[in-house]
Amino acid sequence: MNKIEFGTQTEEQQLAKFFEDTTLFLGPDPEIMGHHDLAPRTEREDRAMEKVSDPTLLALIRDRLIAGANEGFEMMEQMGAAPGAKWGDLITGLYTPSGDLAISSTGGVLIFSSLVHHPVKFIMKYWKDDPTVGVRPGDIFMHNDSRYGNIHNTDQSMLLPIFIGDELVAWAGATVHEGENGAIEPGGMPSAAESVYEEGLKLSPVKVGENYALKKDWVTYLQNSVREPKLQYGDMKVKLFVCRRMEERVLEAAAAYGNDAIIASLRKGMEDVRAEVVRRVSEMPDGVVRSVLFADGTLRENALVKINLELRKKGDKLTFDFRGSSPEFANRSNNTVEASLKGMVAQLFLTFVFPDLPRTQAAFAPIEVLTDKKSALNSSYTTPNAQSMMTFFPAFTCAQQALAKLMFSGPKYTKVIAPWYNMINTFIYGGITQHGEMVGNLCADLNGMGGGAHADSDGEHALAPIFATMADIAEQEIMEEEVPFMQIVSKKLMKDNMSFGKYRGGMGYQMITAMRGSPFWGFMVTCIGSKVPNTRGLFGGYACPTYPLCKIRDVDVFDVFKKNPDKFRYDVAELMNDKPFETAKYSTHHMGLQFENLKEGELYMISQGAGGAYGDCLERETALIRKDIEEELLSVETAERIFKVAVNPRTLQIDEEATRKARDAERAARKKRGVPYKEFAKRWEKAAPPEGLPYYGSWDDPQTIYAGGPDKAMASDAIESVIMPHPRDVKIAAMEAEISRLRKACGEAAS
Repeated sequence: MNKIEFGTQTEEQQLAKFFEDTTLFLGPDPEIMGHHDLAPRTEREDRAMEKVSDPTLLALIRDRLIAGANEGFEMMEQMGAAPGAKWGDLITGLYTPSGDLAISSTGGVLIFSSLVHHPVKFIMKYWKDDPTVGVRPGDIFMHNDSRYGNIHNTDQSMLLPIFIGDELVAWAGATVHEGENGAIEPGGMPSAAESVYEEGLKLSPVKVGENYALKKDWVTYLQNSVREPKLQYGDMKVKLFVCRRMEERVLEAAAAYGNDAIIASLRKGMEDVRAEVVRRVSEMPDGVVRSVLFADGTLRENALVKINLELRKKGDKLTFDFRGSSPEFANRSNNTVEASLKGMVAQLFLTFVFPDLPRTQAAFAPIEVLTDKKSALNSSYTTPNAQSMMTFFPAFTCAQQALAKLMFSGPKYTKVIAPWYNMINTFIYGGITQHGEMVGNLCADLNGMGGGAHADSDGEHALAPIFATMADIAEQEIMEEEVPFMQIVSKKLMKDNMSFGKYRGGMGYQMITAMRGSPFWGFMVTCIGSKVPNTRGLFGGYACPTYPLCKIRDVDVFDVFKKNPDKFRYDVAELMNDKPFETAKYSTHHMGLQFENLKEGELYMISQGAGGAYGDCLERETALIRKDIEEELLSVETAERIFKVAVNPRTLQIDEEATRKARDAERAARKKRGVPYKEFAKRWEKAAPPEGLPYYGSWDDPQTIYAGGPDKAMASDAIESVIMPHPRDVKIAAMEAEISRLRKACGEAAS
């Protein structure tokens, strides 16, 4: 066939140009989203590193830029409007022109910054040379869609290109957990979302300002899309000021040392960290460690959602193989984008494994991660992911436990600890405030996760979340000025809420909450771990307890305080066991509560979780046990039952000789209960999940994935999305079956 010529271009060239110019939709770029290593060194970076190589100067510049990022962090925390900004759920950082995270603030949510390199790379690939967009000095970009690089839609990022003259030398970025984002439920993390279109704002990387000014049309659009327009606008301005401050610090450093020094410092810092991680990995002992954790629900129904990990180390290669984990859920929000999973495991290295290294993307760059496509840890574009924490937090714990075992016999750059508590036990709220404003956000109690026990000491109580360092748990009095509910009991540790071991995990505190003074108010709780523990122990230590949501409805506790205050109990267990309010309704539930309206004075109660324990309970020092009893962290009954100590309930003295005998007896009883491993495995192992168990993931062979029962199996390379029935439909079907049964029984009785 003769080729048709159009000027100097052939038909094929014309068609290629036509398709290039008429791309239907620029979705997430698989090449960008699947790559977490550093971008190749550019020619400009080569020239800069040839000119400036003094390590002392490069380190000085890096420290100045880190100080600038920390300054931005403090600005955001002091000026931000969102609870997440006020209490440290944010991050600031500097990125190379190619988009790699080179500098991060010392505090904050490191997973944010270790994920935002994806949208920067998207901007550089698709918008930089696009005549309708472009990247110029003073441009302001935003994004929040995790499918382009983030955790979930409630986290909003602002990005500012930093130019010196006509040269792009870096990007400044600030990310904040904003909360409210216009989703189907208030607060930004909708567990009721059954599609991505119910999860609120979905911003691909987009330009929202030019010449350092936000575009009013974009600001209005975003305000019009959420329940809190004031918060949306306020934090957009604050993030812009923060990015400008970091830009100012870069320009000052460039004026002092030159552009080449800035570019060389950013690149050399990342390359040094990457090389050091490779060196440290090579020091670890070769081997394989396996870890499994089960999420006990989707937040809509109970289910066993398997997170499967095989950690392999050989030479200088470390591989996290999550294949065999649960399939994705087409209409549940507990799915994770693979990049989010990588960001969470990167957080583990930056915070717990190599905390001495500079906080840069390079700390995880040489690590390999494997997942099954369309699994809950590598979900597809159309699946909701607002509650991705319900799968990648358990994945974090699997990784933390496996790494602790692998690293135990090798060189260590921090203490080996048991897994940290890993779940966001807090209240999400929404409604009309006492000031007449519509709001939707969350309490900062999610930051009060209990620390894992150390190899030589107990874990810290309610210290910090697994995803952030130096985050706060909020001041209740400040919150009560803004929202119409009170935490009647707040920050009070719950007795026996611990994991037991030679060293116990750090404990969590209880929260007893009631609304007052609002015509419309409701709560959500979005946690797993009410039936299966969220966090494991290490080397014989116990896992954390399981945690229910407790409600006391049809009571006005504020009226009780007026008329009979002695009736109130300042403890969840005492309120639920004593039932002091005669006409109230008492109930317990799993902690997947979709948004629920409540009346003034009704009590909603949960507890923050405990970190995993370390070592055998029978080896715990009696002095530590007595100290916990005296501080009312541990009951005498639990101490005797778990730690096998003999305690005088009146004096709290521990009888050392009686304790030794009790522990010797328990060790003998353990031997008597034990059976050889082969015999145990023969009795215990089954060929497939039992009938009636809602089981999701591999059973034994990671290449065979189950989707709800033994008759629903599929190959791991051909996973199909799981579609769950609506809980309302399940309830209706059960009621119809009961009515049918009763009708049949009545008919039989009549005949």
